Amino acid sequence: MLLARVRLLVAVLWAGSLWAVGYLVAPTLFATLADRVLAGTIAGSMFHAVALLSLGCALASLVLLKFGTPDWTPQRRRTVLALIAAMALCTVVSHYGLQPMMAELKAAAGPGGVMESAGKSRFGMLHGISSIIYLIQSLLAGWFILKQ
Repeated sequence: MLLARVRLLVAVLWAGSLWAVGYLVAPTLFATLADRVLAGTIAGSMFHAVALLSLGCALASLVLLKFGTPDWTPQRRRTVLALIAAMALCTVVSHYGLQPMMAELKAAAGPGGVMESAGKSRFGMLHGISSIIYLIQSLLAGWFILKQ
């Protein structure tokens, strides 16, 4: 019973952090701060923290899946394992694949920011892909909670 509650708590922490930062904090930063470069920097720091938390929650979820689901059917275990793997993959691809490329474009842009540079269209494309991956991960997070 205790492990079931911890499992649910980890799932809600993971999903809640994704939803709060991606759909509340980041849009609020860009709507509130006049300096879009500063808003992007702060949002980037928040997304970095969420990525690390996501990987920690994935690891904790795997351990809890292994030791805290003796009454689950094999199909339910496979489904939850697939959800954990897919969500973790979203984090790895976005944070360790796309974000470094976006950071390079920002660094090369200079003081005017990436939106005033030649890399604007590439940055926009990478940002769009990253946003789609984040949306997919956010939807998977809802399913992950429901499967608990």
